[in-house]
Amino acid sequence: MSRPAPSPIYTLRGAGGPLNTLHFSCHGRDTPLLFSGSGKGAIHMWNLNSRRAQKIVEGHSGSSVIWVSTLQATDTLISQGRDMQVCLWDLSEGRSALMDSVWTGSVGFCQPSMLETSPGTRLLAFAGQQTEEPDSGPGPLLLAGYEDGSLLLWDVTQRSKLSQAKAHPEPVMCLTFDTNCLRGISGSSEKKLSPWMLDRQNNLQLQECVTLVNPGVSQLCIRGDGKLLASAGWDHRVRVFGWKKLRPLAVLQYHTDMVLSVAFSDHQDPRQRLLAAGSKDQRISLWSIYNEGGDTS
Repeated sequence: MSRPAPSPIYTLRGAGGPLNTLHFSCHGRDTPLLFSGSGKGAIHMWNLNSRRAQKIVEGHSGSSVIWVSTLQATDTLISQGRDMQVCLWDLSEGRSALMDSVWTGSVGFCQPSMLETSPGTRLLAFAGQQTEEPDSGPGPLLLAGYEDGSLLLWDVTQRSKLSQAKAHPEPVMCLTFDTNCLRGISGSSEKKLSPWMLDRQNNLQLQECVTLVNPGVSQLCIRGDGKLLASAGWDHRVRVFGWKKLRPLAVLQYHTDMVLSVAFSDHQDPRQRLLAAGSKDQRISLWSIYNEGGDTS
C-alpha cells in the first residue's frame, strides 16, 4: 500500500506554458536554482529562496523547449528546442548571451544526453540527421529508446550496436539509468514501467514490469542517492517508488493536467532535497519527501 500522500511545500507559477523539462542547480551555490523549459519557448531560472523567476531566457523563437541542463561548476546553460537548435548560453554576471548553437535537423521530442568524459570535456548526444565521428580510443556507451518500443545500447566510438531489447509495444517515451548498479527503467503510453539491467557482457536483460493504475508516463528520474524513483504521469499524478525493489511509496496529487517532467534536486544537505514536477497546467510543484533515514526500499 502507498503511504499517505504529502502536499507540495510550495508551487511556482508564471511559466506561461506547459513545463516540458526541469533541471536543478543547487550543489555548491549560495542561491539554489531550478531551471524550467516551457512549451512557449521560455527558459525560467527560478530562485528557490525567493520562489520567483530570477531570469527568463527567450531563446528558441517561441518554439517549445524540451530540455535544459547546466555545465558543472560553470554559469553555462544548454537548451534544446523544437526549432531544431541546441543552444549554449552564458549566464555569468547577469548575462544571458547565446554563445553557440547546433542545428539538429530533428523536430521530435527526444531529449539529449550529456556526459562529462574528463574535466572540461563533454560529450553531447542528440537525435538528428547527421552523425559525427568521436575521438578514437575507449569510448562511452549510449542507451537510446526508439519509436518501435526497443532499447538499444551503442558503443559510441565504434558506432556499433552492443545489445537490443524490446521493452514496450509502443514508442519509448522516457528512460533513466543508474550507472552505479547498471540498471535502468523506461516508460511508454501503456500502463506499465519496464525495468532492465546490463549484464557483464553489456547485454540488456528485461526484468519484471511494474503495473501502473493509469496509462502514460512522460518522464522518469532516479534520485542521486539511488533510493527513489519518480514518474511523471499522464493521469496528472507523480508516483514515487523505492528504486531498489520498485515498491510504490506515494502518489502525489496536485496538478490538473498531464505531468510532463520530474527532477530531484542536487542539494548537498539531504534534508534540503526536493522533488519538482512540471505540468501541462503551467505550474511547478515542489515536494519534500523521504529524506535520509526513511524506509525507501
